[in-house]
Amino acid sequence: MPKLVLAYSGGLDTTTAIKWLTVEQGYEVIALNIDVGKSREQPVVESRGLAAGAVKVRVIDAREDFLRYFAFPALAAGAVYQDQYPLATALARPLMAKLLVDVAHEEGAVAVAHGCTGKGNDQVRFDVGIQTLDPSLKIVAPTRENAMPREYQIEYLKRHGVDIPWGDKGPFSIDENLWGRSAEAGVLEDPWAEPPREAYEWTCDPEEAPATPAYIEIEFESGVPVRLDGQELGPVELVERLNDLGGLHGVGRIDHIEDRLVGIKSREIYEAPAAVILHTAHAALEAMTLSKQQLKLKKYIATEYAELIYNGLWFSAHHQDLAAYVASTQRHVTGTIRVKLQRGRAVVVGRKAPRSLYDRGLATYDRGDTYDQSAAVGFINIWGLQTRTQVRTQLLADLPEALRIAMPHQHD
Repeated sequence: MPKLVLAYSGGLDTTTAIKWLTVEQGYEVIALNIDVGKSREQPVVESRGLAAGAVKVRVIDAREDFLRYFAFPALAAGAVYQDQYPLATALARPLMAKLLVDVAHEEGAVAVAHGCTGKGNDQVRFDVGIQTLDPSLKIVAPTRENAMPREYQIEYLKRHGVDIPWGDKGPFSIDENLWGRSAEAGVLEDPWAEPPREAYEWTCDPEEAPATPAYIEIEFESGVPVRLDGQELGPVELVERLNDLGGLHGVGRIDHIEDRLVGIKSREIYEAPAAVILHTAHAALEAMTLSKQQLKLKKYIATEYAELIYNGLWFSAHHQDLAAYVASTQRHVTGTIRVKLQRGRAVVVGRKAPRSLYDRGLATYDRGDTYDQSAAVGFINIWGLQTRTQVRTQLLADLPEALRIAMPHQHD
């Protein structure tokens, strides 16, 4: 039998896929579970996969790699899709695609599979990533090719001797990893309806959060968060602590109408306490350490970088080029940001950086002012030269037109 490696979450869809790929397609299925954190199915992945007929269940702890090589570079870029979504699920997919290909090579598989539907973004991220890394591998998508209602999937498994107590699915479609949690479907499909309490799991209602704020200090080195409140932490522990702290204070809730890659709009509820806190702190540190011109261009780069990730183009030359620019901008993004967490908000209240471009001697109006105010007259004269020249040679030749430009609400 030919071998196939399935991206296996442990949920009903991919558990059914194991049996379907074995019985209907004739594959020897190797179930690959990639742990990027927060999966509620993690404790039962191996037992479910074997019960469904996988010849092997492989579990890879990819949490640190996910943060270090995917989430943190996106953080350095300032990549937030449509100024709302920190790209949690989108960032995990290229890592999963790479590991699928790697394990397929190790196992001598001829095909790989995933559980994506034909309506979402993830199918594109998986397929494009896999095809880019190894176009010789066949891609099978059981859910996209043979969608089954939940009740039918349970019955299908029972017919083939797999009787697993699945329990209540819940009203929403959920995806989780260390960088964020998403919820969609159910009552959330009505954009007029306020999300119910049960749509949120990581964050408390900001109105019910502690009235007393929490103050935290996040230290970055070359754009990468490395310490929390003076304690050096690895990526996983740092993000987990920020998720817990932010969630306690109601930080990180996002209610977003999103433009999917396939051309439809969807309503998404995200919870991303750590991502929101870190993006807020990182932006504040960049404001101190990057020049005006760098900040202006980087704002455009951030949008481009976010769309590239969202659209499944992680493994592209365009990404390499953008990443090289972003890495260059982070050379001096080192320092500490103090953040106040209170009732749904993460607010920067303190900043310090060894190579800050903020010079108090130049900025102050008090004693110690080192700014030469007399130089301003010459600067203003040169700065205004272009405007004076154009007015004298062009606009004053047609005075009524010049007045209309200067005072657009005036009438002749």
